[in-house]
Amino acid sequence: MSKCDNKNECPCTYPGCERHGKCCECVAYHRKYGEFPACFFSKDGEKSYDRSFENLINDRRR
Repeated sequence: MSKCDNKNECPCTYPGCERHGKCCECVAYHRKYGEFPACFFSKDGEKSYDRSFENLINDRRR
C-alpha cells in the first residue's frame, strides 16, 4: 500500500469522489483550486463541502 492510499481513514463524504482515499491526488487537486481537502476539517465542517480557507478558519474556531 502506498503512503498516499488511505481509503480506510479518508474522511471525505463527497459522493462519487474519484480521489477518495488517494491522499496525494486529493491534496494536489484541492491545491490546484486554492482549496483544502476534507481531512483538514472537522466532521461537521467537511459536510458543507466548502473547502475554502475562510471555511477552514471558521471550522477551526468552533
